[in-house]
Amino acid sequence: MAQISTNEFKAGFKVEIEKEPYTIVGVEFVKPGKGQPFTRTKLKHLMTGRVVERTFKSGDRLELADVSEAKMRLLYKEQDGVVFMDDVSFEQVHIPLTILKETEQWLMEEVSYNVIFYKGNAIEVSPPTFMEMKITETAPGLRGDTSGRVLKPALTESGAKVQVPIFIEEGEKIKIDTRTGEYVSRC
Repeated sequence: MAQISTNEFKAGFKVEIEKEPYTIVGVEFVKPGKGQPFTRTKLKHLMTGRVVERTFKSGDRLELADVSEAKMRLLYKEQDGVVFMDDVSFEQVHIPLTILKETEQWLMEEVSYNVIFYKGNAIEVSPPTFMEMKITETAPGLRGDTSGRVLKPALTESGAKVQVPIFIEEGEKIKIDTRTGEYVSRC
């Protein structure tokens, strides 16, 4: 398996530490006045999402993780999971709900998602950054209040709960930032 040295560390690299997959979130090279230089890193565990800090001596090497990414379309939801299909190979993959975690609220059929596989098993599903969704339930807005500063709770067609401006009505399509769950604009 391929290895990288500390001087090759970059944010976004997927590495394996103690047989666990991590992605490098931050890298800082430190050269103290005395002693050997070292590299301070922030690592995010790919399965749990936990962020840890580790330091490596200059010249240390890490294994690159056996990680692959695929753009997959959601076909349908089942009781215990979701079925995705690769648009290129048409291969279908069943992913259990336990892996989806907070991504479950952004699941909509016929939308493409980034799926990360570690040693052939799906470990993470990422929705598109911006999604267009229809509002299925919200309180009626006040007539004439179009300032956009007052927010109210709303429920989308996928079941996500978001805060929208008071002038948004049921049945309207809105654009949502899935990273923060915030309203962006009308569609």
